[in-house]
Amino acid sequence: MSYRRIAVYTALVLALSPVFAGAAAPAAPKRPAAVGGVTLSAEDQAFLDARDAAQRENQERLNQLASQLRTHPLVSYVEYWQLAARLRLDDPAIANEVSNFFARYPETYIADRLRLDWALALAGRGDFAGLEREAAKLVWGTDDGQLRCYLALARYRSAVGQQADLLAREARQLLASTRDSAGDGCVELTEALLTDGRISAWERVRALVEQNQLPTAKRIGARALDPSGKPVDPKTLAQAIDRPSAWLTAHERRLTTVQRELAMVAIARLARDKPEEAAEFANAMNLLFTPEQRGIVWGRIGHMAALRLMPEASEWYGRGGDQVGVGPDAVRATEVLEWQARAALRAGDWPLLKRAVDRMPTQLRGDPTWIYWYGRALQQEGRTPEAHDQYARIAARFHFYGKLAAEELGLPIVVPPKAPPPAPVEVEALRLNLGFARALKFYDLGLRAEGNREWNWQLRGMSDRQLLAAAEFARSRGQLDRMINTSERTQGEYDFSQRFPVPYRDAMVQFSAPLGLDENWIYGLIRQESRFIMDARSSVGATGLMQLMPSTARYVARKLNVPNYSPARLNELEVNLQLGTGYLKMVLDDLDGSTVLATAAYNAGPGRPRAWRATLVQPVEGAIFAETIPFSETRDYVKKVMSNSVYYAALSENREQSLKSRLGVIAPKIAGTTDLP
Repeated sequence: MSYRRIAVYTALVLALSPVFAGAAAPAAPKRPAAVGGVTLSAEDQAFLDARDAAQRENQERLNQLASQLRTHPLVSYVEYWQLAARLRLDDPAIANEVSNFFARYPETYIADRLRLDWALALAGRGDFAGLEREAAKLVWGTDDGQLRCYLALARYRSAVGQQADLLAREARQLLASTRDSAGDGCVELTEALLTDGRISAWERVRALVEQNQLPTAKRIGARALDPSGKPVDPKTLAQAIDRPSAWLTAHERRLTTVQRELAMVAIARLARDKPEEAAEFANAMNLLFTPEQRGIVWGRIGHMAALRLMPEASEWYGRGGDQVGVGPDAVRATEVLEWQARAALRAGDWPLLKRAVDRMPTQLRGDPTWIYWYGRALQQEGRTPEAHDQYARIAARFHFYGKLAAEELGLPIVVPPKAPPPAPVEVEALRLNLGFARALKFYDLGLRAEGNREWNWQLRGMSDRQLLAAAEFARSRGQLDRMINTSERTQGEYDFSQRFPVPYRDAMVQFSAPLGLDENWIYGLIRQESRFIMDARSSVGATGLMQLMPSTARYVARKLNVPNYSPARLNELEVNLQLGTGYLKMVLDDLDGSTVLATAAYNAGPGRPRAWRATLVQPVEGAIFAETIPFSETRDYVKKVMSNSVYYAALSENREQSLKSRLGVIAPKIAGTTDLP
């Protein structure tokens, strides 16, 4: 019985991964005696040592330190680390200890975290009644992939007749859409469905190959049978997975029933790295596949080509017809259909875009992205009233596509009226909130990710007025990132001075004005990069307000002849702004003055947007270029930075703004080379 997932989720709480773009600090085995220049108390140092002991799974050391931390404001975390390490053990006392923890720390984030770990531990033991009991009480974590698989397994095991048929179908859809379908819960669900003949081993092998879970694919493939009921030769399956091109070359003229399945596996594997070669084999074998199989094969090839921005992507998707991305077993069907729509956008094929959106599940069609582009497709057909109905659904929202939809309707992009500010007594009262106190303590200790979880937990169920007060409380404590995050949650009352602050403006103007840079754009970028956290540090080493990599900072400092520069100065306000704006000017000039391309370059490096632009076959709107960026992080980043800059401009200029004009048009251009890092 495996409890690997419990260890993984325990590590997630201990890890310092960011909850905002680009700002967090990696865990370190040794801690300094000071954080942010402030000397730590002996008790705080003991807490950090206990955290390190938990990460190293040194239970003896953790228990020693725990005895010194009984009155520490974060003692619940110490107790959590002690308990989490034991959930995987067959200890009869653990259930009572977990219950006592829930009783001592009711309605807290860390209790909910433990509940998820405990639910997964119970599932790993086969206690599905306990799993369902604990899962029903969860506030966060209900979308965890392994928890969902375990719950689907629990429901399926207790169902009969038509209900079992329905739950089996839902379980197959879940497995097809879950990225980590090789995790414990999803593997157990797969095994149950395979045993009952509710799922084809070939379906799971294909899915696991597409997700690059090759060892698990081979293991599940051992359950695949040929028409005579004999297991498929594992060596043959391994050849199709490990050497797809050679296997396809040997079998492209004739395919038996089993060989068709193996060919689909091999093509799925080959398409990951060589979509052109996969397309050649698929074309040669096209008539040997059923229409449904062609939809799967060409959907995979088109998807991989679309991610590479290959102009053939739209055509290859089209060869799969209306079978692409449909059916209960289509692997990550929504992602396949989204990229078919993006490929159609790049190609200017509005009818194909519309067909792709039409085939999307209802929930995905309600995403603002596809509401907007579906409206544009309708408009291309001359169905303007219907297009306007689509735009009207999102035009009042403050995000990227809300702004674009508003412009299509001729509505001005302006800052909404400012809500009355919270009274000082409302703000100061939040000092008594123990969750906020825990969050602030984490920030004092340099543990921002943990602090953010505690902070966000306290915001559940707050009214707009309470959120505005909490945002102001964050401002009063110098936590501008929490001010932004908290204020963004209001639904009917707004304070955009909280959402879009302009700190350090004198220093900003000092460096941006001589370079001719738009400070609204720079503020929009910093807001996305660091949320104005001065000592922000990403998991890859980017530092400060403008999240500069040390190598990039060194390059810019040399180019600008910055005196007395050293990496230790990168968190200094003026040094960070000087180097960040200097680099932004360099990439802007390198990319012909396009803020869309320069924004993408700031996130992904200048070589990538150059390459993406080179794949264009015709000029495209900046919005189309942004939406078809193949890196999801960069795609989201560009849209948010450009959207931010519009509101910064509206606040500073006090007039209507246009996102479309800021996005401009991106024309094809040979990638060339650049010396910029």
